Amino acid sequence: MHRRIESAMTMMTDPRHFKLRLFIEGNIIGVATGMVIALFRYLLELSEEYLPVLYRWLPEHIVWIPVWFLALFLCSWVLYRIVRKDGMTSGSGIPQIKGILLGEMDMNWARVLVLKFTGAVLGIGAGMSLGREGPSVQLGACLGQGLGRLTHRSYAESHYLLTAGAGAGLAAAFNAPLAGVIFCLEELTKNFSAFVLMGAISAAVTATTVTQYFFGMQPVFHMGVVPVIDTGDMYFLLILLGAFVGLLGLAFNPMLTRSQDFYKKVPARWRPVVPLFCAGVLGFVLPQVLGGGSRLVDSLVVTDYTLAFLVLLLAAKFLFTMVCFGSGVPGGIFLPMLVLGSVGGAVFAKVAIFFQWMPELFAVNCIVFGMAAYFSAVVKSPITGSILIMEMTGSFEHMLALIIVSMTAYLVADLTGGAPVYDMLLARSLAVRKKIASRIRHRRVLLELSVGVKSALDGRTVASALWPSGCVLVNVRRGPHELAPRDGLELQAGDALFVLTDADDTAALQALAAEHPDQ
Repeated sequence: MHRRIESAMTMMTDPRHFKLRLFIEGNIIGVATGMVIALFRYLLELSEEYLPVLYRWLPEHIVWIPVWFLALFLCSWVLYRIVRKDGMTSGSGIPQIKGILLGEMDMNWARVLVLKFTGAVLGIGAGMSLGREGPSVQLGACLGQGLGRLTHRSYAESHYLLTAGAGAGLAAAFNAPLAGVIFCLEELTKNFSAFVLMGAISAAVTATTVTQYFFGMQPVFHMGVVPVIDTGDMYFLLILLGAFVGLLGLAFNPMLTRSQDFYKKVPARWRPVVPLFCAGVLGFVLPQVLGGGSRLVDSLVVTDYTLAFLVLLLAAKFLFTMVCFGSGVPGGIFLPMLVLGSVGGAVFAKVAIFFQWMPELFAVNCIVFGMAAYFSAVVKSPITGSILIMEMTGSFEHMLALIIVSMTAYLVADLTGGAPVYDMLLARSLAVRKKIASRIRHRRVLLELSVGVKSALDGRTVASALWPSGCVLVNVRRGPHELAPRDGLELQAGDALFVLTDADDTAALQALAAEHPDQ
């Protein structure tokens, strides 16, 4: 028995079995993430069920209305204390994870896990227009980082585990394992790494399996039958839909910036009060815009809203999301973005049906495709958006249509030159909160890079590349072959580089290897 244990330990620590170790660790992270996110989702679904009941009950018992607003005020005080205790709990959590992967941030995983969970449940549960996906991604990342630190893994391996946990969090939040994996590759690392892929797949699939045990296999959105589009005229209409929703998405980042700038003028302790009291008022006059908004998406399919009311919903949900997220309380913008896209798609469908551009049968298609288009325009990750909506709605026969709409919206948004929303939020966070600089860990790390097309490394020899001072190129992998990093070796697009460097130089190296096809 002792020899078997020793043999197993040897295999797990052998570098040749690194992918196997990542696979096993990914499964452990997936189980833990699935359990945490299952509880998270359960609590939020309770609030979605009982909050409308409360707002129907309060007008009949007006003496309790001041008590409810007092409860909202106490909730705001708790949220203020949470963010003050650890600034890494503020906002979505996805920019923070990107900052950690860039070597620009660090977090106390256990503290953030508890505080983020508590803050997101309170804020979203009280009706703020925030999403569960950002907190879910950060909660999963905390568990991945925790496993890496408890088992004393290397800096590089800890990052693989953190990324796997982040993908598992997204997958568990939306029953979307494939989208969780693609999110890790397209949005978090922006690099197709076999090591990232191994950990992300195992963690995402396992986490989704755990949450499906509690919630079943049904998709998050209940869209009913989504007819298949098989005519050329409809594909032209999809391009118009993508352009329309892409134009709607252009206002998201600037308004988010203005909202954050506005809250800078508000004392920190009062910032959560503003969105919570707005939620309290909207609960009586327009309860459809409260919370993340998944039930609003479902209602668009079964309720024949007028065009004027859809425009009102779109404007109110947009402004309320800005008010909530700008305050900095724990909560994401992922789900509200999808809701805005669905309402925008419903508006487009109403107009198209009125002018007889399409049959009423395809209105649900516009609602579904609008979500992918808005996500692509704001986040600029069209593949993740398309796959996510496909999994969230159970519409597996519409990949071509989703890609057309998503890429159109992406191109419309890209023409403006705006940064993806999470990159923008990360840049603002690093620029505004100077105290984060004290959390950077100055140490040597092993960084994996992929040489981009026409990057500063593409076509240059190892000796002539402008490496940051003190970094060492350890290995070069070209396809299945391992190449010695001699001075005369000419680097090519697609090469995987393993560089030993200071953590402070991570961003500079990633910029050096970044793709620049326009040059």
